[in-house]
Amino acid sequence: MPAVGATAAEFAERLGFASGQWVQELGYGDDVDFDLRDAIEELTATDLVDEDWGDVADATIVWWRDGDGDLTDTLINALAILEEGGVIWVLTPKAGRSGYVMPGEIAQAANTAGLHATSSVSVGPEWAGTRLATRGRSGRNR
Repeated sequence: MPAVGATAAEFAERLGFASGQWVQELGYGDDVDFDLRDAIEELTATDLVDEDWGDVADATIVWWRDGDGDLTDTLINALAILEEGGVIWVLTPKAGRSGYVMPGEIAQAANTAGLHATSSVSVGPEWAGTRLATRGRSGRNR
């Protein structure tokens, strides 16, 4: 659990992003954590890019809520431009909040898309994150 009073910058650091990385953002809506978005952009020193980005992304964040559609399709679309070794963070409302998604649903969609969950963290007062990585041929993931 995060320390009481953790800042958006501390939450962004937990996601493992670094300066110069391009982070694709999917599932943007008026309920996203705008402080976290700003902190990611400050940490990477780049703007978040959307689904129309014409290049590869180093990582992807997916804001996902119950009822948003087919998570597997969204993950497959994210993989299409993800740099080899890149990660996808699925950000969902925390338990008890509107739009909460059961962890098993994320795991099932990830598995179908050829990904697996590696960790879960709090990324703010309303959102939790699940880190997904590709299954590497060597058995290692970055």
